[in-house]
Amino acid sequence: MRMRPTLSWTPTGELPPGTTDLEPVVDAVRAGGVLVLSGAGISTESGIPDYRGEGGSLSRHTPMTYQDFTGDARARRRYWARSHLGWRTFGRARPNDGHRAVAAFGRAGLLGGGVITQNVDGLHQAAGSEGVVELHGGLDRVVCLDCGDTSPRRELARRLEEANPGFDPVPAAINPDGDADLTDEQVAGFRVMPCVVCGGVLKPDVVFFGETVPAERVERCRELVRGAASVLVLGSSLTVMSGLRFVRQAAQAGTPVVIVNRDPTRGDTLAAARVALPLGKALTSVAERLGVDVG
Repeated sequence: MRMRPTLSWTPTGELPPGTTDLEPVVDAVRAGGVLVLSGAGISTESGIPDYRGEGGSLSRHTPMTYQDFTGDARARRRYWARSHLGWRTFGRARPNDGHRAVAAFGRAGLLGGGVITQNVDGLHQAAGSEGVVELHGGLDRVVCLDCGDTSPRRELARRLEEANPGFDPVPAAINPDGDADLTDEQVAGFRVMPCVVCGGVLKPDVVFFGETVPAERVERCRELVRGAASVLVLGSSLTVMSGLRFVRQAAQAGTPVVIVNRDPTRGDTLAAARVALPLGKALTSVAERLGVDVG
């Protein structure tokens, strides 16, 4: 039986309450050596919705899974039609105050551990953060499942535009994975492009739900956790194990974990505090208190 990936969680006990006191974040960043672990919530202020917050996409949308994408040509056509449209929105998105604050902390030498992001939007890098580990890959790249060739997404976008002239349906919404909400009628007849090298199946260079994060990438993240003085979780519900495991690793090693997320998370019981404030405002305030120029 095919198992669906974990998309939600229900607390089994009482969670510690969130706070609006930024002091735990200020103390962690001031001490330096911080490892940032970011999720979709840090990009909502850039116009990219998250999965599980208020109005999150999972309330109306089931993300594409690796099993569906690789096993069903119709699912691939539906995905590429929707993602081609969603890519236009991602291409227009710009870093917000949260991304800029994280980059500023890095420039100030406070992020000894660097940045691990669960996001595929590239906004941390666009804000100036260096050494970002894209846990789930990036939408700006495409990989061939047959020959392994990797190419820029913009090249595929150009080919799809040429193969589908006039394709410009109005989506109901854009989702955090770049997938636009379209009906079956809207995607009917959409032409999918093969790999230019071998004619094989193209896939965005992202980790779909139900797919395994590459082992070497996981180990790189574990190394960052081992070297961090603290872990600062920004805008992640930690529902999926791909991010939660690093919080568990930190907690088991006695490394302090601080979470900034307006809603409860699966890692709250492992954290020293969860600050329930909007990320952009919260991180800008932290920067001001520390005298860090966000720019």
